[in-house]
Amino acid sequence: MASYRTAAGDGRDGRLQSPTFARNSPPIIARLAPWLNGLAGPVLEIGSGTGQHAAAMALAFPDLQWWPSDPDAAHRASISAWQAHLRAPDRPALALDGAADWAADPGVAALGPLGAVVSMNVIHISPVAVARGIIAGAGKALGRGGLLIFYGPFKENGEHTGAGNAAFDRGLRAENPDWGLRDIADLTAWSAAAGLDREAVIAMPANNRIVLFRKA
Repeated sequence: MASYRTAAGDGRDGRLQSPTFARNSPPIIARLAPWLNGLAGPVLEIGSGTGQHAAAMALAFPDLQWWPSDPDAAHRASISAWQAHLRAPDRPALALDGAADWAADPGVAALGPLGAVVSMNVIHISPVAVARGIIAGAGKALGRGGLLIFYGPFKENGEHTGAGNAAFDRGLRAENPDWGLRDIADLTAWSAAAGLDREAVIAMPANNRIVLFRKA
């Protein structure tokens, strides 16, 4: 997986910074609040990247146990640094690869049935195997009624939702042919095969979407 980020401050504490976090985080928290408030079970984030969203979510939803994860060691160091910087709960990031059978990881198994699996701005900057792996793992790791939540830019029924997303998709595929915006219709089909029903598609600023699935 890959992303676009720059060092925060002088970078000596290991914090990395996403250029889109500041504008994306408040509406994400607001739109997810009705779904996450009162949720039972720990939440696992796949591909936490810089760790900014993980720390912000842990602070916004203190009743949830929000567990970050990332396969990249520098990202895991940044996740820990942001937790310390923002005084968020200290939950060490798991070293999970979304394309692998991450649900079988001992660290995930130790959490017990998950209340939610969350992946934000990951599946368009990674091979399609990551999207499929996240879905397959969620089908195994979620407790009954648990949520799988994706956030980012998507295609819908084979079409881009705007000219900006179409241009973004072309740029991603030029940079790496394995990247690109995923179609919500494909996510829905893969999720159904994993025992997850599509619950909602929520329009977000910057032509992004939150896509929610629930384990039957």
